Amino acid sequence: MSEVGRYAAIWLAQIRYSMVREMMFKVTFLLWIVVDLCWFALNLCFVQFLYLQVNLVAGWDRWQMVLLVSTNYLVQQIFQTFLMINLTKLPDLIRSGGLDFLLAQPASVQFIISTRRFELGSVLTSFMAVIVCGIAVAHLQTNLSPVGLAVFPCLVLCGVMIHYAMMLMLMSLAFWMTRAQGFIYAYYNFFQISRLPREAFHGVTRLIFTWGIPLLLIANVPATTLLHGLDWGDLAGMVGATAVLLALSTGVFRAGLRRYGSASS
Repeated sequence: MSEVGRYAAIWLAQIRYSMVREMMFKVTFLLWIVVDLCWFALNLCFVQFLYLQVNLVAGWDRWQMVLLVSTNYLVQQIFQTFLMINLTKLPDLIRSGGLDFLLAQPASVQFIISTRRFELGSVLTSFMAVIVCGIAVAHLQTNLSPVGLAVFPCLVLCGVMIHYAMMLMLMSLAFWMTRAQGFIYAYYNFFQISRLPREAFHGVTRLIFTWGIPLLLIANVPATTLLHGLDWGDLAGMVGATAVLLALSTGVFRAGLRRYGSASS
């Protein structure tokens, strides 16, 4: 079996285990779906209420904003489904010594840590985000380019990877700090910036949140690609930011791993 096939088999086995575990707690599973959908509905209601007062926000009309918010929610739910649920456990693994067991696994420890659990409920809410994106596009009555449609999933994946890289760096601070759980809640609130139009920011703040901490790329670039077609500058910027952050986060994680001395030390 090739190396890619081996990792795919490990990942699928972890997904099967997570699905079995989720079905053991059906009430909790259903409750979290309802909570996630209510949160999404509240965001959409806020947009509807906002546009009762104004016609445009930073040049975005009502249905363009719905597309932006639903694109951001899609990225967030995919990230939560496959990655965030695992990264938030890293500080506990380090503090309790559970990381020792994962270091003994016959695969990359970063891969195991990042993929060992799977949140089935977020898959269902991701489909709801896709449906709302489609409704928004239908109301906009815009001519979608085949290239834009083809690139959109790739840009959504880049957004997921940007979230992953930034969260991995934050959680890796647990190698140097006693507790890092506070960063989870801070980041969850902080990444709500990504649902705002890039045009609403100016000067230094726009520069920081576009290129320093590229939250404004996560949903804005996929949404504007659907609305206006492919922008090569945005495409290059998002791919470049994703690659740089992934390399940087992997470096921080490996540096922390070298400092880890196991539970017995």
